Amino acid sequence: MVISIFILISCQREKEIDKLELGTYRAILKVNDSTELPFSFELLGEKKLHIFNAAEVIEVDDITYKNDSVYIKMPVFEGYIVAKVNGDGMRGNFVKESLNRIVPFSAIANNNKRFYIQHGSALTDVSGNWETIFSPDSVEDKYIAKGMFKQKGHIVTGTFRTTTGDYRYLEGVLDGEELKLSTFDGAHAFLFTAKVTDSTMNGMFYSGNHWKEPFRAVRNETYELPDAHTLTFLKSGYDKFEFSFPDIYGNTVSLKDDRFKNKVVLVQIMGTWCPNCLDETKFYSSFYKHLNREDFEIVALAFEYAKTKEKAFGSIKRLQERIGVTYPILLAQFGSSSKKAAREKLPMLNHVLSYPTSIFIDKKGVVRKIHTGFDGPATGEAHAVFKNEFNTFVNTLLSE
Repeated sequence: MVISIFILISCQREKEIDKLELGTYRAILKVNDSTELPFSFELLGEKKLHIFNAAEVIEVDDITYKNDSVYIKMPVFEGYIVAKVNGDGMRGNFVKESLNRIVPFSAIANNNKRFYIQHGSALTDVSGNWETIFSPDSVEDKYIAKGMFKQKGHIVTGTFRTTTGDYRYLEGVLDGEELKLSTFDGAHAFLFTAKVTDSTMNGMFYSGNHWKEPFRAVRNETYELPDAHTLTFLKSGYDKFEFSFPDIYGNTVSLKDDRFKNKVVLVQIMGTWCPNCLDETKFYSSFYKHLNREDFEIVALAFEYAKTKEKAFGSIKRLQERIGVTYPILLAQFGSSSKKAAREKLPMLNHVLSYPTSIFIDKKGVVRKIHTGFDGPATGEAHAVFKNEFNTFVNTLLSE
């Protein structure tokens, strides 16, 4: 009798949990009281959805229902959405526990409009290259970028490249003279808004609800960023790169180990929380598998903001399993992704300017090149150029 009552109550509770309807959704992250960051996704099954950012499709397969809420766990990254289903939508939060960040979230079904057109026809065409400065009035925070956009009617796609990477797949509209672009990849939520003329942009960049900064841009079709190979280098007095950090099995791995002797070695400085690092890891992992040479190794040094060593190793293992990474990823730091702290762990470098950074070491142990940042697939031609240069340079080192 008691068992029967328990089963009945359990079934009733399960029935009380509303499930999301299949179809398209317009999602909103609340940046502040007056600013919303939209993105779209499609629920394809009870445990499967796709998030869309221009040409990018992010496959999510970790969806669970618990008590009265749905939990949507992002692939690779630690961020997740937790929300209560209500009618034709849901309301809750996007959560990143290690950083203590919570962004209000909502979504409504049967809607795939990223941005609504409110001001009528696009008054110009932003297609082309834009010389950009973020935080232009701040000596400490100022940095340069290259805006790269394509426009068709109202729809605008593209990205901003910086000296440390890119802002990935941006999608939005030109609404009158107002440019609105956004992306959400499970790690970062970016929103760019700007007032545009035929040759200038003046706007604001929002990263979730924890950071914002102004930017200015001018149209410049010939503008190029500094060479990514000149920004990071070995400091005077150092002629070798060295490290000694643990892998997920607790083994200490050093560049002096037999595994790396008389081989070309690529050292990847990265973090599992970093979208550009994810793009780079996918490329490196595929390259490593297909090259399949005994005289070539890749090793990654992960700088994690997870609060504990166990959680940091958990993030590393999740990345390795999700992407199929077969080269070692070592834990260089946890509790912070501070670049200053990273420089202390790698004192031979002039600085750690970017996650990711790649260090190319020849068979004699000599550092031949250091590449700062990564031009991801959202950069189009720049990504193709990087891959070609990478293949050529690695093969040159292997032939020596």
